[in-house]
Formats: sequence, structure tokens, C-alpha cells
Amino acid sequence: MAKTISFPNRTQAARSRRNNKAMLLPMPRACADDLALQVHLALAALRRGGASHDAQALLHVHVLATMIADAGYGVLTQAQVDDADAALLACYQRGQSGGGWQLDKAGFDAVAAILNVYDEQLQCAPLWVLNEASERLDRMGAPGAGQQAMRKLA
Repeated sequence: MAKTISFPNRTQAARSRRNNKAMLLPMPRACADDLALQVHLALAALRRGGASHDAQALLHVHVLATMIADAGYGVLTQAQVDDADAALLACYQRGQSGGGWQLDKAGFDAVAAILNVYDEQLQCAPLWVLNEASERLDRMGAPGAGQQAMRKLA
């Protein structure tokens, strides 16, 4: 009688296919809500006088939302991006000079517009797009990342 060929990694292959399919779906709603809540709390903190970690969280979200929009999920105008850039830069300058980590009304509105798009992106963009943007952000912040980018341009 003929012997069937055994595939010892059959369960691994099935798990891998499930994971690949899951990457095509949006993030689970509970996870998206948790992430959105964290950044909205950071925004609220900076309205009243937060801390550097609040500004850093919003800066990360700003970069992520821009990358995800560039991938085709969500719409951000250049004016929205520029306004949020200016607001976060002013917040960092104020905070580092001892004036407190705060956003003024216009800065709050500019960053809130980015967060609204980010909320939508978390609910509709496939997980692989979110992961790719997060990995790109991690590479941007890695030690020597700027030097590597300069070498690539040279």
C-alpha cells in the first residue's frame, strides 16, 4: 500500500495562512478603540498642560497617520499636515524651554483633525498597512537611521 507523504509543519502552515488572512483585515475593534483612547487622552492632556510623553505620542500618531494616508487609507491634506507639524513643533519648543507642554486652541484643532483621520484609519486599514507604517516609524527612530538614509542618498 502506498504511503502518504507527511507534512510535519502542517499546523504551522495552517497557522501562517490564518495569520496572512488576518493581516488583510482591519485591526480588531477593541484594539483600535484602546489605541484611539490613548492618543485622545494625550491630546486632552496637552490642552491643559501635559508632559513630553504626551507630545511624543501625538507626534508618532501624526507620522503614522501621514504614512497610512500615503498608502491610500484616509485623506489628509497638505494644509492639515502642515498645521499639525507647526502645532507640535510649537508644543515641543514651549515644553523644552520650560513654558509647559501645551497646545493652544489652533494647535489643538490641527492635531485633533489628524487624530480623527487616524481613528478612521485604525478601523478600516488592513493590519498589514498599520504594521508596515509602525515598522517604518521604528526604523526612523532607530539609532543611526539618519546616517543610513544619508548614505542611501549619497
